[in-house]
Amino acid sequence: MATLIVVDEPAEWPLHIPSAEVVAAAAYLTDGRFSGLRRPRIYNLCESYAYQASGYYVSLLAAARGHRPLPDVLTMQDIKTPALIRPTEDLEEVMQRALADCTEERVELSVYFGHHPEPRFHRLAQALFNVFPVPLLRASFLRRQKWRLQGLRPIPVGDIPAGQREFLRGAIEQHFARRMPEPKAPAVRFELAILVNPADRSPPSDPPAIRRFEKAAEANGFEAEVIGPDDFGRLAEFDALFIRETTRVNHHTYRFAARARNEGLIVVDDPDSIVRCANKVYLAELLTRLGIPTPRTVIVHRNNVERVEAELGLPCVLKQPDSSFSQGVLKVADRPALHAALRQMLEKSALVVAQEYLPTSFDWRVGVLDRRVLYVCRYYMARGHWQIYKQQAGGRLTGGRWDTLRVEDAPPGVVDLGVRAANAIGDGFYGVDIKEVDGRYVVIEVNDNPSVERGVEDQVLGDALYDAVMQMFRARLEAARGGNGR
Repeated sequence: MATLIVVDEPAEWPLHIPSAEVVAAAAYLTDGRFSGLRRPRIYNLCESYAYQASGYYVSLLAAARGHRPLPDVLTMQDIKTPALIRPTEDLEEVMQRALADCTEERVELSVYFGHHPEPRFHRLAQALFNVFPVPLLRASFLRRQKWRLQGLRPIPVGDIPAGQREFLRGAIEQHFARRMPEPKAPAVRFELAILVNPADRSPPSDPPAIRRFEKAAEANGFEAEVIGPDDFGRLAEFDALFIRETTRVNHHTYRFAARARNEGLIVVDDPDSIVRCANKVYLAELLTRLGIPTPRTVIVHRNNVERVEAELGLPCVLKQPDSSFSQGVLKVADRPALHAALRQMLEKSALVVAQEYLPTSFDWRVGVLDRRVLYVCRYYMARGHWQIYKQQAGGRLTGGRWDTLRVEDAPPGVVDLGVRAANAIGDGFYGVDIKEVDGRYVVIEVNDNPSVERGVEDQVLGDALYDAVMQMFRARLEAARGGNGR
């Protein structure tokens, strides 16, 4: 797969990179040889990204040709518009820490493919590249009460100091090494990123399941790569993103999903699904409006706390809107515990969900992919606990036993309700939790990144489960590109 380094004047480019071809911007824009390439990576190192300059057109036409430019036009606009140069919370934290010992009032850093020659600025350079993925970037910071990101601009190739050229070579080679695998068979047409975070205490997929997703991806014409939270700046290099990390809205997983969609990638979980599933207040309102049965529910705010006991009785269940894996979900048995818990929860969120307590020995989980049922499981409550997950000391979660059924052997009411609830969210990959009480079924929640662990959810389908997910990605990519892989 071709990799092009596009510069204004190739004679000014100081390095020889065997895995990439250095091309003049004028040639890339006008030579038909380049417009016909299939999905090459375009590293746009032109001196100016100003509107309608050559550098601007390189990235603009790259997108039109189905190529993958770095940076893209949206990033170009971001870095030259002061109002849009706003650090994320993660970048802000890294920035303040990295610059804390600097005594100057103003600091400039040169960032080469997410790297900086001084080790103390490595994390900051990487964080800048993740938010503003520009290959050669100069960032200026100004100290007021705290450090502020004042400006960003591309570094002209001719301005790279001779003493930093070998460092630049190393940064490029390190960047390219992660994207230059062994040659694949011609059947490989697409590239898939699988987002995994080793720090995730309760990931939706364990390592054996991730390996099977990779194997299924390769069988379906993908070159699959497991990426992590520090790979945000590389998203434009892929065709699709599969998030296998616990998702949240105010979190890098949402930023990955949103950026990937903006880059034209096929994304699961998509950002809309993350927003909708991550907030239990939204789910409660949506499911009620659509007539999908749920436990009796009160949306609690500071002025209606007394409604909870009156309408739901005690014990009842309180849910922080953004809770996951049974964390942030409490069962309260008496009035003092109810009021104490609500005071604490309402400090964090303007609204809290309260639901009737429905004791069951297990919860149903219906896995729905692209509006069709993929698997049906029963998750039994953790030993001595009222939920399927129990948090142990140190934050570790333990679960109860489980069993997986053939879809045709599951109660039709469970299957139908699971599909209805999932389809209310979208056409991605969802896990719908359902309780069965006295012959009726109620939806507890819809998860946007359902668990797939080796030997659990795949107990019935085996490798066919992983294959179904990758077939969905392939079908969507082929549909988006007219079936020709471009």
